[in-house]
Amino acid sequence: MSRFSRISGLLRGHLAAVVGGAAALVFVGAAAPAEQDRFALSAPNGVSFGEFRSYQDWAPVAVSQVPDGIKVIAANPVMIAAYRAGIPGNGKPFPDGSAIVKIEWSQKKDSESPYPVTVPDALKSVSFIEKDSKRFAHTGGWGYAQFQHDPATGAFKPFGKDASFAQTVCFKCHTAVTAKDYIFTAYPKR
Repeated sequence: MSRFSRISGLLRGHLAAVVGGAAALVFVGAAAPAEQDRFALSAPNGVSFGEFRSYQDWAPVAVSQVPDGIKVIAANPVMIAAYRAGIPGNGKPFPDGSAIVKIEWSQKKDSESPYPVTVPDALKSVSFIEKDSKRFAHTGGWGYAQFQHDPATGAFKPFGKDASFAQTVCFKCHTAVTAKDYIFTAYPKR
């Protein structure tokens, strides 16, 4: 066997290994789970994540802190305009089309800050409230949805076992602020 034949055989062997490896990578890549389309999810009461596609660009209303989480509350342009017009403090209700989001994270101490500060850590949930007086007449005109986030998988899942969750839990809680058109979060001076 000539030197050329031996080199040619080795190259064919390496080429086969490379092609086989590439095919295996393509197969493994194809088998990897696709990223979840969170906008295709719906809460049990029919409120869809997809109804709030632009929520990440909404203006901040306020922040809040609970013992194990930090939340930012933001609103769509319709609701921000209503807040700026004095609603609900002026006794008027928010107009249909108003929507608000509450994004909650677990919290941690900022290790880089020169002073003590608590900052967001893992995403916990994204909750929405939207005003549609006809669609949600049985809950004060507001539709509620909460989507829990699993940091390990990056997936969201609707919270609540059935459609009554929005009425028996969300709306029941929000009746404490009926005089504020069922919205807890005030628009603080800025």
